[in-house]
Amino acid sequence: MGLPDSGKTTLSQTIKDTYNGTVCRLNADEVRAAANDGTGDWDFSKEGRIRQAKRMASLAKDVSISDKENDFIIVDFICPTKETRKLFNADITIWMDTVKECQFEDTNQIFEPPPEEEVDYHILTQDAGFWAELIIKDIHEK
Repeated sequence: MGLPDSGKTTLSQTIKDTYNGTVCRLNADEVRAAANDGTGDWDFSKEGRIRQAKRMASLAKDVSISDKENDFIIVDFICPTKETRKLFNADITIWMDTVKECQFEDTNQIFEPPPEEEVDYHILTQDAGFWAELIIKDIHEK
């Protein structure tokens, strides 16, 4: 999770590419585009963000049930509020805290930084290769 341009997609793709196994990666922009039925599901209101968190959680659950070949699922999206994070209910939370503001003022206003105790990795630098290796190593040790 994290603001736009914080490196979420780069890190998730690097983890997927670096991991010596099978990983499913779900990206919020790709999921929204697929859900767009022509009426425009690019709604970033509070309700739209809640709908997206529920959609991402449902897709991750469906993948974990239907596709047993994956060792794990990486889901990258903003998940800007305590409510959306609770709805998604991640097993591991990575907070990409590498930018303090983004180009979308509505996202800046709604974004609630999570408390430290609610994140497994609080990332402050955009060094995807370094972080991917560290996260993969930690996952293997658990």
